[in-house]
Amino acid sequence: MSKKLLMGNEAIALGAVRAGVNIVTGYPGTPSTEVLETIAHNNPGDLYVEWSVNEKAAMEIAAGAAYSGARTMVTMKQVGLNVASDPLMSLAYIGVKGGMVILVADDPGPFSSQTEQDTRHFAKFSNLPVLDPATPEEAYEMVQYAFELSETVKLPVFLRPTTRVCHACATIETDNERIKHKPEGFEKNPDWVIFPNLAYRKHIHIEKLQDDLSDIFSKLRFNKVYGAGRLGVAASGVAYTYVAEAAEKLKADVKVFKVGTPYPLPKTLAEDFLEGLDEVLVFEELDPVVEEELILYSAANGKKVRISGKKTQHLPCAGEYTFELVYSALAKFIGVEENNTEREALPLLPVRQPVLCAGCPHRASFYAVKMAMKGQKAVFSGDIGCYTLGNAKPLDMVDTCLCMGGGITVAQGIHRTQPDTKNISFVGDSTFFHTGIPGIVNAVYNDTDITVIILDNSTTAMTGHQPHPGIGKTMMNSISEKVDIYGVIKACGVKHISKGNPLDFEKAVELIKQAAEFKGPSAVIFEAPCIALFKPAVLYEVNDNCRNCKKCITSIGCPAISIADGKVNIEPSLCYGCGLCTSVCPFNAIGRCEK
Repeated sequence: MSKKLLMGNEAIALGAVRAGVNIVTGYPGTPSTEVLETIAHNNPGDLYVEWSVNEKAAMEIAAGAAYSGARTMVTMKQVGLNVASDPLMSLAYIGVKGGMVILVADDPGPFSSQTEQDTRHFAKFSNLPVLDPATPEEAYEMVQYAFELSETVKLPVFLRPTTRVCHACATIETDNERIKHKPEGFEKNPDWVIFPNLAYRKHIHIEKLQDDLSDIFSKLRFNKVYGAGRLGVAASGVAYTYVAEAAEKLKADVKVFKVGTPYPLPKTLAEDFLEGLDEVLVFEELDPVVEEELILYSAANGKKVRISGKKTQHLPCAGEYTFELVYSALAKFIGVEENNTEREALPLLPVRQPVLCAGCPHRASFYAVKMAMKGQKAVFSGDIGCYTLGNAKPLDMVDTCLCMGGGITVAQGIHRTQPDTKNISFVGDSTFFHTGIPGIVNAVYNDTDITVIILDNSTTAMTGHQPHPGIGKTMMNSISEKVDIYGVIKACGVKHISKGNPLDFEKAVELIKQAAEFKGPSAVIFEAPCIALFKPAVLYEVNDNCRNCKKCITSIGCPAISIADGKVNIEPSLCYGCGLCTSVCPFNAIGRCEK
């Protein structure tokens, strides 16, 4: 045994390694990314780890290995589960042999996501158990239990940490003795093939299984009821951590129900908790899952208990919980006046708007398209990645953004209603492989006049520079065959394809014009590496030719360029030497300088 200071995602990773996980797959997405990366960095040598092309592929690979008796884990963020939902729903009926953990990190806030969706609904939808850790320490224990539970019930098990559990740090006592799990191998059985009759029988089985799981969960250390009084507080996940601290500070005389397994709800504990209570306040991040379960349970069992929470507007229906929010709500619930003098107010942090990095090649790509389409009626469909930030002024080049790979197909829908409009979509290299290819196939198949701009910066930049199929390196540190984006697009049937460097500005503008004039699907691949992958050889500075027209600021919005003492200035510590500003300045007032 040893004590280590670990981030929640690191704790989950080490817990999985300790549990003898054999295969880990996933797709990067904040706040889940560090789980798979930590497993890869702590690989004892007999563990297979991969960044899959998308979450659907990751889910299916993990399922196949679990069919063979391996302990597997698949990692993603909440929106990634949407991509993996097709195999997930069938997998709930088919089941597994080896323990399979589906790690889905939810993002209340949201801080880096399109949605605030709650994975616990997917657990209920698919009739799969879900574990909801309150702390990094509990996450370390829960992931190990999840493998055991999965093998017991022969179903995948969800582990659903939220942002603060994923990224909080704690000193955790880890067990260095790793369980050696040897897969038994795949055994042929008709039950691995899903047919309507099998699905019907399996559906009945998993519905009945919910009562068994509820009984199992009522005896788990992750769930407990303690305290006394006529008022009760139920809390799930990280909200419980805030409740425990707030109740101690308020010296609250309440009965507490800690829920570590929100679905299925441990009914024996729920009955014990509701006994003798007049009112309950439920704390949980995102949706009122536990709240609704308690309402249904109390109504079905004739309990005259008022259940309050999100549905009664006692707590906010959206956003991340904080200690301050929980403290205030709990104080009001128990009728204690808050003593604000005891809690020193934290200073407000300055607002930092999200922006493309100085020197980012995507800025040059957006500006080239903007200049090429100047004076024309055009709609620009964006996608998920760093380049979503192209929507900000002064670029203002992302008119739509739906989901990964959606920009290419949204552009096709707009074209069908407005054929006189130039429809241009942007997609990153990693997103192209994730879900962009089917959209291009669809455009070719239906002869749709759109232009696709592939922003190839040689990495999955938004989530921390993970590899993808176009790079030629895997998470196992092996060198693989690069999947050529140009070749894939050509094989899909696109007739007009060009490649260029967006920082070669005049040529980039010309490539866009040619592609947009082509009738039918066309593509431009802009290749320039992310600035985080290299160090600049040169920097730029403003010279005496500057007339303070500020076009360099109002046109491209580079964060390295600002006004200092009434003059345009390039901050050397931010400049990455891309040179885009020299293409914008009408007076040749920007030139190279030594570092």
